[in-house]
Amino acid sequence: LISGRARAMIYSAGGRAVVFDGLDPGTVFGELAALDGAPRSADIEAVEDSTVATLSGAEFERLLLAEPSIAVAMLRKLAADVRRLSERVHEFSTLVVQNRIQAELLRLIRASGHGGEHPALLSPAPSLADIADRISTRPEAVSREISRLTGIGIVLREGGDLRVLDVERLEELVREAKGE
Repeated sequence: LISGRARAMIYSAGGRAVVFDGLDPGTVFGELAALDGAPRSADIEAVEDSTVATLSGAEFERLLLAEPSIAVAMLRKLAADVRRLSERVHEFSTLVVQNRIQAELLRLIRASGHGGEHPALLSPAPSLADIADRISTRPEAVSREISRLTGIGIVLREGGDLRVLDVERLEELVREAKGE
């Protein structure tokens, strides 16, 4: 992805969206199908006007063979993807919706570049529907949890933004839910 924003997702037979990840400029996608020739594992949907560079599967394979540093970077990306998706499977299997929302907020904070900053700003804030699609729940459940987190001083809505006032407390809630 050269410019713009997109998201990787699949749709259930009933049309319900399941979002795997947000894609920002510099993100590579389509590598699985390019590597194994199988059909793509997810759809990519532009969230805003985007510019994309493409390589055929054969061109991609030639590039990996010719440039070992790119091949190693791709292996690291794939390893990170497996770890991230394994964590999400664990969360789906063990956490209630409330804690999955909290964990997704932490992922969004990290993805936005807010390392250990306090407070962290998500600007613009993801929509309730987007968060719901990422964790397989309803926007109403996300709204209730954001309201609850606001009431206990962890988050604050500011117009179209969401400020996470106490990232450490949010991390603690998720750790407790995971039994860590």
